[in-house]
Amino acid sequence: MQAVLKDCDGKMKKTVENLKREFGKLRTGRASTALVESLKVDYYGTPTPLPQIASIAVPDSRTITIQPWDRNAFSIIDKAIQTSDLGLSAVNDGKLLRINIPPLTEERRKDLVKIAKKYTEETKVAVRNIRRDGNESLKKLEKDKEISQDDLKRGQDEMQKLTDNAIKLAEQVFAEKEKEIMEI
Repeated sequence: MQAVLKDCDGKMKKTVENLKREFGKLRTGRASTALVESLKVDYYGTPTPLPQIASIAVPDSRTITIQPWDRNAFSIIDKAIQTSDLGLSAVNDGKLLRINIPPLTEERRKDLVKIAKKYTEETKVAVRNIRRDGNESLKKLEKDKEISQDDLKRGQDEMQKLTDNAIKLAEQVFAEKEKEIMEI
């Protein structure tokens, strides 16, 4: 029973961590390397993650700099940024690419909050699915006479506590992201 609970707890924590990663990709008014780290660049015919062919830095809150290690990579990185759904463009000064992050409009902020809310809801659904699978595993243990009915009840109560904690954590992460997005 403890193994099932521990497994479900680990899966729920990973789900919330995944939510944080997704939020890192959401553009706020502040520059972040997470915005461009997930970009794939067509490097010599191979889709390559941007951090593998360039160094990415944030010199100030409104700028991201990308310094390719290969001089030939400037144009393909610029193309990858242009074709991404970030809505950003890079300025090439010969040594590095600079991406200026413009301030967000009120309408765009509200759209980003809606997207963040959607990610949060998907995370909650995933956590509930983990709870359901865990409860089914506990019921199977009880059916196979490996645990008693009292143990099953205790296990389900514990599973509900894990679920509540994971959902509460996801909502806290969302509240922080919403505050960051709406901040001017």
